[in-house]
Amino acid sequence: MIILGIESSTQQVGAAIGGHEGVLSAAHTSRGRRHAELLTPTIDFVRRSARIELHEISCVAVDLGPGLFTGLRVGIAAAKAMAHALRVPMIGVPSLDLLAFPVRHTSRLIVAAIDAKRGEVFYAFYRQVPGGVQRVSAHQLGSPDDLASELLATPDEVLMVGDGALRYHDAFDGLKRVELADQGFAHPSASSLVQLAHARALREQFVAAWELAPLYLRKPDAEINWTTRDEQGRAE
Repeated sequence: MIILGIESSTQQVGAAIGGHEGVLSAAHTSRGRRHAELLTPTIDFVRRSARIELHEISCVAVDLGPGLFTGLRVGIAAAKAMAHALRVPMIGVPSLDLLAFPVRHTSRLIVAAIDAKRGEVFYAFYRQVPGGVQRVSAHQLGSPDDLASELLATPDEVLMVGDGALRYHDAFDGLKRVELADQGFAHPSASSLVQLAHARALREQFVAAWELAPLYLRKPDAEINWTTRDEQGRAE
């Protein structure tokens, strides 16, 4: 089985191809919010690098979020279009799972945090299990101080990953038992997406394109702005 993975929940765009032999090719690029412009060339690059033809792809995996609205919309739309064109099933994996997976060998509590903009982070807690990690909290949206308060209350040693942890490091630097991973673990990995999707594919945990829904946690900025205007208009 050959899986194409598409990742675009943060400022970074990524794609990877792999299967039972592991990840054959992966690439990531980050040039601001140019997801729509960068995604197709990135997919084509990894496909050519892996020497895989489009008709050989048997599953499309995509990052479900939470993350930046524009990036998620572009990535999920592209993944659905490819799955439909190739007539193959899909697998969706949350972005915070993709952050936690590369540090799965640590015995510490893993906290994955994505910069949600507007002074907030998307975050979730994970623990090591055989072969990977298991999420032990809900996906949450809150301020860095909210997250710092939760970490202060836990007795566990903590490893934080993600660009949310790095951007708001001032909120976490003074906490005992908390370590921030470096820049290499700042963004969800397309390689992790392929690995996690392959494990689900072996269990036939597929979804049809029309069944796959993004995990936003928050309304798009445009919708929030219109809501704010309506509330201000009623107040006037």
